[in-house]
Amino acid sequence: MSFKKFQFKSYIVEALEELKFTTPTEVQEKLIPIVLAGRDLVGESKTGSGKTHTFLLPIFQQLDETSDSVQAVITAPSRELATQIYQAARQIAAHSDVEVRVVNYVGGTDKARQIEKLASNQPHIVIGTPGRIYDLVKSGDLAIHKAKTFVIDEADMTLDMGFLETVDKIAGSLPKDLQFMVFSATIPQKLQPFLKKYLSNPVMEKIKTKTVISDTIDNWLISTKGRDKNAQIYQLTQLMQPYLAMIFVNTKTRADELHAYLTAQGLKVAKIHGDIAPRERKRIMNQVKNLDFEYIVATDLAARGIDIEGVSHVINDAIPQDLSFFVHRVGRTGRNGLPGTAITLYQPSDDSDIRELEKLGIKFTPKMVKDGEFQDTYDRDRRANREKKQDKLDIEMIGLVKKKKKKSNQAIRRRFNGRWMKNAAKPSVLKIAHVAVQSVKLNAKHFKNSVESGDSTEFLFPEIFKGDNNYIF
Repeated sequence: MSFKKFQFKSYIVEALEELKFTTPTEVQEKLIPIVLAGRDLVGESKTGSGKTHTFLLPIFQQLDETSDSVQAVITAPSRELATQIYQAARQIAAHSDVEVRVVNYVGGTDKARQIEKLASNQPHIVIGTPGRIYDLVKSGDLAIHKAKTFVIDEADMTLDMGFLETVDKIAGSLPKDLQFMVFSATIPQKLQPFLKKYLSNPVMEKIKTKTVISDTIDNWLISTKGRDKNAQIYQLTQLMQPYLAMIFVNTKTRADELHAYLTAQGLKVAKIHGDIAPRERKRIMNQVKNLDFEYIVATDLAARGIDIEGVSHVINDAIPQDLSFFVHRVGRTGRNGLPGTAITLYQPSDDSDIRELEKLGIKFTPKMVKDGEFQDTYDRDRRANREKKQDKLDIEMIGLVKKKKKKSNQAIRRRFNGRWMKNAAKPSVLKIAHVAVQSVKLNAKHFKNSVESGDSTEFLFPEIFKGDNNYIF
């Protein structure tokens, strides 16, 4: 199937051709017809599935470029994600002969200037973070009461970051006759009341991915046991030769520490986390796009909120505290069919988390660094997976084991604490049976020799077969 089937406007087709988009993704193929039909939609699909163009293309197709009113509002939970959507929308709008006004309202930008521009004309498409959009709506500067479409992107992240209440207020300012679309990697239970409040008989579509992570990604697992992790990560950087590598950490403190260490080693390293000021973060992102850095140390904010092109390698400094972030981290590489490598550092205490990830269908390849190169190593579960060897018993021993067990362990110790069972306080049944079989064989041989020689028959161990049978079994 190609995009031609949707019969988009000519400038939309030109925009797709510029991007070299010829075939829609699975998400786009399934959901774009639903959006074009005007239905409310809840689309559940993984990061990197093409969600952004799934809602942008229909919005532009239905847009009235001659109108002066806001026709679509799109919220995203982070500045970076909103900016990515904005850039994608600008790329499409640039091909239109008639001006299409697309704006990006996020925190950390000049609010006074935004208000000044709104006084002269309203945008066609509003994109931004919930807080800034609602501030402009509440002040009366942004008029969204005529909008036809409302999109909430990354709804689960919006919920996690505490923005759902603000999104609720934005939704309350929109007209009732509205197409409502929610896109998310997951649909948590806490989101259900919100969906029931605003969506009218929505189409619920869950796009199942064939694999949890892309087939083009080599997913490696490397132990940190007994190693200095900073030095180990530096060693990895010397072996990888990345085009661009993202190193994910669990805390801002760890990001600062690792960034300082790698920078001291002479590497070109950027740092992105929640405490970086908006203007500084914007500057860093521009430098990343200009390839001024070879490595990016980032917290999980970047895993969900940033789409950086050309990431060849991902290093997980540790397994994320929220396991759901693992797929988002690894998904930064191996995009658009390109190869990628993800390396996760782990310690023995991480075993239960690794098992949980494996239950999701994520497969790891154990690796180690040896002789200056990556080499395959043993499975961390080699001991657990090793089949226990069971000794096969010969017929005579099996017969003896099946006999009645000895009533007194004390008698066993007294009988076999000599030459055969020396220092064995509590001999096993198999050991006792073995000794008994050897005794039987030895007596049989002695008996045969005695008969042939004409001597009187006398067992070597008469006490075993005469008197108290409790000595053996």
